[in-house]
Amino acid sequence: MTQKRDQNNQAWFALAVLFGINMMNFFDRQIAASVAKPVIDEFQLSDAAFGNMAMAFTLIYAAVGVPLGRWADRGNRTRILSIGVAVWSFFTAISGFAWNYWSLFLARIGVGVGEASCSPAGNSLIGDLYPASQRARALSVFMLGLPIGIFFSNLLGGMIAKSFGWRAAFFIAAVPGILLALLAMKIKEPVRGATEEFQLSTHAREGSPYWRVLSIPTMWWIILSGALHNFNAYAVNSFLPLYMGRYHGLDVQQSNFIAAVVLGAVGIVGLLGGGVAADWARKRSSNGRLLISALSLLISTPCVYLALNQKKGSLVSFMLLMGVGWMLIYVYYVTVYPAIQDVVEPGLRGTAMALYFFAMYVLGGSFGTSILGYLSDYFAKQAMAEAGATAMAEGFRAAGLHSAFYVVPVVSLILALVLFAAARTVSKDMEKLQAWMRQVAAK
Repeated sequence: MTQKRDQNNQAWFALAVLFGINMMNFFDRQIAASVAKPVIDEFQLSDAAFGNMAMAFTLIYAAVGVPLGRWADRGNRTRILSIGVAVWSFFTAISGFAWNYWSLFLARIGVGVGEASCSPAGNSLIGDLYPASQRARALSVFMLGLPIGIFFSNLLGGMIAKSFGWRAAFFIAAVPGILLALLAMKIKEPVRGATEEFQLSTHAREGSPYWRVLSIPTMWWIILSGALHNFNAYAVNSFLPLYMGRYHGLDVQQSNFIAAVVLGAVGIVGLLGGGVAADWARKRSSNGRLLISALSLLISTPCVYLALNQKKGSLVSFMLLMGVGWMLIYVYYVTVYPAIQDVVEPGLRGTAMALYFFAMYVLGGSFGTSILGYLSDYFAKQAMAEAGATAMAEGFRAAGLHSAFYVVPVVSLILALVLFAAARTVSKDMEKLQAWMRQVAAK
């Protein structure tokens, strides 16, 4: 009984630290978007240039994430996290010293290198700390760091930028990482596969670990879903504060407050409610989690579309519609992440998450910010030409960014269809994994 209690206490301590790390992961990631307007104004950037900076972050994040995923499957995951937090906190502080676009560009790449450690190691640890029946709820707590980090990044970033300048926002954002890097070293490394029904020791199948993950049909649908999801997530996270300023005429603090509510506060409800719904659905059907995810995305699509149709200055209706839409989008995390662990053997989960995140960020996050930025510039020039003007004005930029945002509900609809396809294959893949684990455990 005492040993069981100690294990539970260790699991909850680890989860609390992992939550804090994930919160600062997204706080430091979002801080650049929260100070987008003053940065764009000071360095005289186009929307495409700003989007390309976010694209570079996501590309390096994805590239470094793959070897870190393999390291997470073999090495000490708590050490990986500790080093990663220290690295990204250092480069977040360096971002505040940027003297031009390219110096900020390189500093943000450094942040991406450090942050690439968080998800593969964090998700792998949770998989070994909590049994399958509790993973969605544990992952929902871990993923609460996402909306809470974004909420405070937008809220505080806007306030700090307005009062002390955008550079101060980066300096302050770097501080909590020092403490979290130390706390990560206090997490006791769990035995791999410790919470599985069948204990597999160190047994592994022959062949490339990457190919073994990609030989699972459901993983192809999940990887595609990750790319589509992150296209939208990064496009909206990067440009919503700027959109609120241009289209609805708000200052940097007001814009970030709206973004904090829409992108952050509602996500808490989406993750907690989605985690409970996912575990409930999983008990009733093996594909229940993915069905919940698909239905949530299907409902969110018209909400986002209607939010974009609101007139300038209609802030309440915009917040309600966009808030509901984004709350449902957050359900994705606590339904798809545990589904990966349902179909992948314990020794390959870090690799699976790394491959998933590689596609998520290379094909999704990087193109989301870049394409939305280019579309914004294109539609702004089109609006200027239609008006017969010869110089770019803020009104044309507002029209361009507003038109570009309509790509988001289109991608959401496609994502819902992909998740329905994943729900059709996941049960069979789960059965295959359980059969193999039973066979190995019997040897």
